[in-house]
Amino acid sequence: MQSSRGNDVKLKDIRKRAFAYALRAVKLHEFLQERKDGTSWILGKQYLRAATSIGANIEEAQSGETRADFIHKYGIAQKEAKESHYWLRLLAEAEIVPVGRLTPLMRETEELYAVITAIIRSAKRRPRAEG
Repeated sequence: MQSSRGNDVKLKDIRKRAFAYALRAVKLHEFLQERKDGTSWILGKQYLRAATSIGANIEEAQSGETRADFIHKYGIAQKEAKESHYWLRLLAEAEIVPVGRLTPLMRETEELYAVITAIIRSAKRRPRAEG
């Protein structure tokens, strides 16, 4: 069983990682905007929206009024991570961005998804507070 302190460390780490990930998404979006073609602009905007939403929902979850609210916000972050991965795959397969440039970002997306999933599972297993 994981200690509360261990959980706090995991939550702090995911908040930092999600923020750093959002910054990387901003840089990719800026790169795509320089291409001056409609497809890059649209896909870049879609990816940016999903990628920045991950961290925003994690931050909102920290102020969740209930455990169910916390789990719900993390669930949204989990879905946004899946969507972000989709847009990255599409950018790679459409040869808009070289796969080599996207591989580290795709790996980080997968890792964020895995950590978020673990946090959700842990929160669901935690005993309810007596009250």
